[in-house]
Amino acid sequence: MFTGIVRERGRVASFDDGRLVVASTLEPAVGDSVAVDGVCLTVVDARDGSLAFDVVAETASRVKPFGDEVNLEPALRAGEPLGGHYVQGHVDGVGRVRSLDRGRLVVEAPDELLRYCVEKGSIAIDGVSLTIAALHADALEVALVPHTLEVTTLGALRPGDPVNLEADVLAKYVERLVGARLPE
Repeated sequence: MFTGIVRERGRVASFDDGRLVVASTLEPAVGDSVAVDGVCLTVVDARDGSLAFDVVAETASRVKPFGDEVNLEPALRAGEPLGGHYVQGHVDGVGRVRSLDRGRLVVEAPDELLRYCVEKGSIAIDGVSLTIAALHADALEVALVPHTLEVTTLGALRPGDPVNLEADVLAKYVERLVGARLPE
């Protein structure tokens, strides 16, 4: 479980044969979970200022390619403040940046993900917890404060760039529970 509050940007050192290595000052133990651009991955090696993760083919096929820098967040620990929203690190889909202008980020998103989005609801974009400011027929819009633009990878986004998207898990549970009670 994560909150979507990024702790640092890590530099991707390599991604070969399913092994992702990221330079980082985080100090998780082997076996700990870390969200990497919003993808929950298990630390398989941690030493000399780097973290290594094994990325299985199933995961790689459902997320955007890892760039030069990635957003990193260690798993939430009991007693830590919940400053963002509940984020599982299970990417629901990949969107595309339509625009980033004056702190307003518009992301084209698949219909199967947009159905879980509501204005003032939560969305994780590349692992960053954000509030949906507006919905469009084929996209969602969020407002980014200068701090978020500075400390995450979101400030470097350009039109056409892919982003990992995770909808609020509560919306998925509501759909499942209500759908089971409705006649077909």
